[in-house]
This record gives sequence, structure tokens and C-alpha cells, in this order.
Amino acid sequence: MNEALLTLLTQTPGPPGHEDRIREVVRRELASDVDEVQVDPLGNVVARRHGSGPRIMLAAHMDEIGFMVNAIDDDGFLRLLPLGGFDPKTLSAQRVVVHGREDLLGVLGSKPVHIMTEKERNTAPKLTDFFVDTGLPAARVKELVRPGDVVTRERDLSPLGELVTGKSLDNRAGLYVMIEAVRAIGEHEAEIVAVATVQEEVGLRGARVAAARVEPDIGLAIDITLANDLPDAKPHERVTGLGEGAAIKVYDSSAIVPKRIVDHLVDVAEGRGIPHQLEVMTRGGTDTRELQLSGLGALAGAVSIPTRYVHQVVETLHPDDLDASVRLVAGFCETAHALVDGDGGPPPPRGDDPPPDIGTREPALD
Repeated sequence: MNEALLTLLTQTPGPPGHEDRIREVVRRELASDVDEVQVDPLGNVVARRHGSGPRIMLAAHMDEIGFMVNAIDDDGFLRLLPLGGFDPKTLSAQRVVVHGREDLLGVLGSKPVHIMTEKERNTAPKLTDFFVDTGLPAARVKELVRPGDVVTRERDLSPLGELVTGKSLDNRAGLYVMIEAVRAIGEHEAEIVAVATVQEEVGLRGARVAAARVEPDIGLAIDITLANDLPDAKPHERVTGLGEGAAIKVYDSSAIVPKRIVDHLVDVAEGRGIPHQLEVMTRGGTDTRELQLSGLGALAGAVSIPTRYVHQVVETLHPDDLDASVRLVAGFCETAHALVDGDGGPPPPRGDDPPPDIGTREPALD
């Protein structure tokens, strides 16, 4: 595992719609290993490596869950709205960084237990129960912060026995795998387009725009998945386990992965001795959906990194699973042209190809 790269990715802020800093890191890390790097109007990083075969789009989202300031009270405390999904009970006693005119450390404060009513003590917290305390006078807070500024969580990446733990491994682990896989890809026929997408945590928005512009023949999302290998978890709730290899997505609530993609990924993994497991996740979705539904449709699946404690500041994964995922994504890119060769059929037409004959069409509007 390239610890320095993973640390850099997890520590660089970038909540949905405000991915500027992490975008520059990704651009810099990919630039020397591709033929061109561009940024599309929504802010996705699009890195291309030329090839004569089918077009493969890799998608790893670079946004992390965070908050937006929606109000500043007369005493300088900040109220928040969520950017992505939170379980409010995980927010107690956490530090955050407020990205205003300058970065400010803050704490997520709430009512002390000593003065809570019995009903309050026995009620699950809501996001509206929390506020940010920056430790500054109200006048200074209002000079530095305004509504619409974003807030990210503060936590270092740390070793945890054989594992690593920290914030934003969803999906900086996926970004890591994509970057390292692009570096590791050997001989290939396909045109490879590696896209670091924006705003996944608020509705897969970046992937929708990127896939419409790239028009892939084949898509592969790279994201984390649940490792619910925990005490009292029932077998059908487990999803994946840490240390058991890269997860090959079969199903989630946003996408059913074509058997051809699953089988190809399994074949690559078995042929190269890459530890792997199958992922059937009953809830949650990824950029896979937008890859599948782009344009006239694309063959698309996903490689996932098993992760415990998702959407908390103690997300945890196994470095061996990261390494296995890098090898699997690189192997997929080297071999995916076989999915549209021979019996696999030709790739679907792209925007620059003649459309299929489906009868009379109304003339397009300019």
C-alpha cells in the first residue's frame, strides 16, 4: 500500500460541490500516466489514455460527506445542513474544519447530558441538535464564515493493527485504487478514461454528466462497500469481509451488474491469483448506475473495497484488499476489450456513430 498517497487523499478536503482541493491532487497524481487530463463543466477530472479498442470509463468519486453552513447565530455558533448521508449519533464529540475565508477548527457541540430531560436522553439525536463552536467571538466568526461555506470532518489516517482507519475512505480509497491502477496498467487495447467524479454523495451527479460526455462502451465504478463482518452480524447481513480480497459487485439498490461483467472480473481475478469476493448489497448505490444508463447504454460493473464503519470518521479497511483491488482494476483494463470481441458482440454505437434504425425520428432541435 502506498501509505503516503492514501494519507494525502484522505486528508485533502472536498465535500460535494466543493471538490476544488482534492481535484488538484488527483490531476497532479494522474498527469504523468495518461495522455491528457481535462476538467468538465461540473468539475469531474477526466484523464485519457489512448487506445484503438473499446472505450472503458473508470469512475471513482472524489467527494466526501460533509456539511454546509446554513445559519450563524448571534453568538457565532454555526448551524448545518448535511451534504451526504449521516447517522447523527456518530457526530457527537467530533472535530470539524470550517472552510470559510480561512480554514477554522471547530467542534460539534450539543446540549450537555446533565441538563437534558429524560425524554431528550432517550431520544436519538438529530443533526439539528448539533452546532459548530469555533471558539471565536461572534463578530470574528461572521468576518470569516458565511452561509454556504462548507464543513468537513477532522481525523487523521492511522494504523489499526493490520488495518488502517480514518475519515473519508469513502471514497478516497476508490480514488487511490483508480490512480494506482492507471499507473499499473500494462499492455492494453482499449481507450481508458479514468474519471474522478463529483457529487456522488448527493445523487451520483458527476457520473451522470461524465458518462454522457465520455460515452463509454464499458464502465467500471470503483468505490467502497460494506464490510459488516462484525459481532452479531447475521450471515446474510455480512456483505463482505476485511482481508478477503477485492469485492466484485453483483447487485446493489441502484444497479444489477451484467453476468458478463461479473464473470470477466472473476476470470481475471482467478487467472492472476487476485483474492476476491462477490458483493451483493441490498441497500446503497454507486456510480455504476450512471455508467450503465449513459447514452444508449454501456456494459458496466464495479470493483469495491470492503470497509467497516462506513460514513463515520473511523472507516476501516485492510491494505491487502486495496492492493487486490488495484490489481483487479488494472487487469480488467488490460483485458476488457474481450467483452466486445467475437461472441461478445460489437460495442454499442456512440454519439459519433450512426444511430440504430428504430423508425422515423423527429428532427433534432439546434
